[in-house]
Amino acid sequence: MSGQRDIQRVLITGGAGFIGSHLTCALVDRGVAVTVLDNLSPQIHGRDGQSPTLGTIRDLARIIRGDVRDRAAIEEAVAGQDAVVHLAAETGTGQSMYEIERYVDVNVRGTSVLLDVLSAAKTKVRKLVVASSRAVYGEGSYHCPQHGTVYPGSRSDERLVAGDFEVKCPHCGTNVECIATDESAKLHPSSVYGITKLSQEQLVMATGRAAGFPVTALRYQNVYGPGQSLSNPYTGILSIFSTRILNGNDIQIFEDGSESRDFVFIDDVVDATVLALENPAADHEVFGVGTGQPTSVVTVAEALRDAYGRQSALFVNGKYRLGDIRHNYADLTKITAKLGFRPRYDFRSGIAQFVAWVEGQSVPADQSDRSLHEMAAKGLYK
Repeated sequence: MSGQRDIQRVLITGGAGFIGSHLTCALVDRGVAVTVLDNLSPQIHGRDGQSPTLGTIRDLARIIRGDVRDRAAIEEAVAGQDAVVHLAAETGTGQSMYEIERYVDVNVRGTSVLLDVLSAAKTKVRKLVVASSRAVYGEGSYHCPQHGTVYPGSRSDERLVAGDFEVKCPHCGTNVECIATDESAKLHPSSVYGITKLSQEQLVMATGRAAGFPVTALRYQNVYGPGQSLSNPYTGILSIFSTRILNGNDIQIFEDGSESRDFVFIDDVVDATVLALENPAADHEVFGVGTGQPTSVVTVAEALRDAYGRQSALFVNGKYRLGDIRHNYADLTKITAKLGFRPRYDFRSGIAQFVAWVEGQSVPADQSDRSLHEMAAKGLYK
């Protein structure tokens, strides 16, 4: 396609993970030589470091086992690259609230090391894409009948413990309705994870202009699909629910179950990331990546239970996690207008593919209760 940037060699940090492995396959199919830098974290890849995602790319990419905080590893991986996709990060809103140093060290310091190396490289890369997150917004955008579009802050512990989970107008205190969140919305993350993703994004955007290489930040919504880690109890509601269902356990649903997210299928995320790499219209821009449709947590649980044909009980337990948001879904106006991105999968079609993949896997023991016990011990799950 005319106007596209010619990318022949790409480094993907965190490239052996869920998004990275799918992106690797897509780029190799386009004739791109891919290098992967990944520390093969046991939380994501298992203790033996031999996760299914690593297996899918082992024969497709040059794989360097190394940490994004290791300058020597970054220098080795960056050499000769045309572009970098920076996916390496600790993920998990809840866990970030009590493993603060680790999240900041990996996500913020790791990004700073990468940027130092890219800025000093004799042969500069011609594009850097960073995986940001909808978590940078905290709560999404809302409509108040009296005050129009508003950006509420975090819900108070006092209201949550009383069972009032609704989001309030910051001006008049009345309940407000969630609307699509666009890129101009207020940035006020409510978790340590969100703060680190905003820091990554801001570091990349500032350094790219100063050092003279184009950058793009993609604010991914909740990504799911085949290859998602089934053993990580700290992130990925679809994998957590699936593991509980297939282990014969009930499903515990926080708050009142009406909280919602924008669940975007992995293939659509890969499409958006490739567009950001190749299309100069993405340079020095930030884009939300999602479906533009919210889905409640209860709907997710019911859809998974029906798809697996299991009788797991659903318990809406009224409990909550500090740092969680109520609603957020993407406004796709900008990414559609500038890059031509349109998601190909709705929730139902994506779930069907995800479930078909899960049913072909060896499902690990359910460890989600452990993560909740850890949060409860820190006073973060009530």
